[in-house]
Amino acid sequence: MGMTMTQKILAAHAGLSSVKAGQLISARLDLVLGNDVTSPVAIKEFEKTGAKTVFDKEKIALVMDHFTPNKDIKAAEQCKIIRDFARKHGIVHFYDVGEMGVEHALLPEKGLVGPGELVIGADSHTCTYGALGAFSTGVGSTDMACGMAEGTAWFKVPSALKFVLKGKPAPYVSGKDIILYIIGQIGVDGALYKSMEFTGDGIAHLSMDDRFSMANMAIEAGAKNGIFEVDEKTIAYFRERSDREFTVYKADEDAEYDAVYEIDLSTLRPVVAFPHLPENTHFVDEIGEVPIDQVVIGSCTNGRLEDLAIAAKILEGKKVHKNVRVIIFPATQKIYLDALRLGYIETFIKAGCAVSTPTCGPCLGGHMGILAKGERALATTNRNFVGRMGHPESEVYLASPAVAAASAITGCITAPDKV
Repeated sequence: MGMTMTQKILAAHAGLSSVKAGQLISARLDLVLGNDVTSPVAIKEFEKTGAKTVFDKEKIALVMDHFTPNKDIKAAEQCKIIRDFARKHGIVHFYDVGEMGVEHALLPEKGLVGPGELVIGADSHTCTYGALGAFSTGVGSTDMACGMAEGTAWFKVPSALKFVLKGKPAPYVSGKDIILYIIGQIGVDGALYKSMEFTGDGIAHLSMDDRFSMANMAIEAGAKNGIFEVDEKTIAYFRERSDREFTVYKADEDAEYDAVYEIDLSTLRPVVAFPHLPENTHFVDEIGEVPIDQVVIGSCTNGRLEDLAIAAKILEGKKVHKNVRVIIFPATQKIYLDALRLGYIETFIKAGCAVSTPTCGPCLGGHMGILAKGERALATTNRNFVGRMGHPESEVYLASPAVAAASAITGCITAPDKV
């Protein structure tokens, strides 16, 4: 029986000729990732192992992106643990204030992840790198600790769902709309511990930023990972950032899937997910008037340059509604600088937005945009659980940067072609 893309990557890294769904394997790692929330726990567990050094100082990435610049004493103490560890072990890919970005935008930008590689990270959205044709998945801090020490991790090989994307998306329909639509169809547990594998001629019409957004939210369907077929866009993106060798894995013709879904991208319209689950989706043009108090544009899902470009296009020459606070977070320093050179930052500020240094802060209700009781936010982030961005009686709606920018102008959730 044939193998899926994910199964081929896992087999290769386990030194096996083949694997099958449900099989337990030990596989070598190409990269281990941690952030300022999860790494301190991993470091303590690493020290308990008795390891004197990390398995490879060039294959560990530590990114200070959640509570940095440090929001309080506890955050400062957390980050100090990591700073000391990074210096002690000579971690090459350590990114702190001034260099850091939102981890899942920063690592691909730096060329640290490539097609066919195997990456674990102590963050659930590590699945983002499947956009590059890599197997990447989130793990606990203990697994991260063992990965840093040994360079290996154990996995249960996942079964897979196949998503055949067809057609060309309409204007203002982005990767975020597509993945929200998919989650709305299959539910937040519809891909539980499965691989979501994306293929079809529709992929050619999706930018790399679209693909990052979609792979990023595979975890919101419960998936072990999301992964795209590698094409010319994938290779061009990686080659601009690295000269490292890579391997492209394609699914076998007779690969087994638990289900196959065909999606005509040309039929989709902008989507919004209502509280309090990403599966609670509606087309924006069907929801009626939903007033909002805050808009957040950024995060590991939608803080890349194309996201800022579409937001700037919509906000150009307009003003944010007087009842709405708008906070924009470029996902990396490079994206921030590119947006500045292209005039997007000036557009945002003139429109009445606040622009912040890269951070994950507002997405998880950490800092830089906490919601009060009864407030309602529209965000380009990935989760809208109860209390996700602040008070447990606040609400979070998820949408694309285009919908977010349009809604910022009108003061209620609005389709981008209506402003």
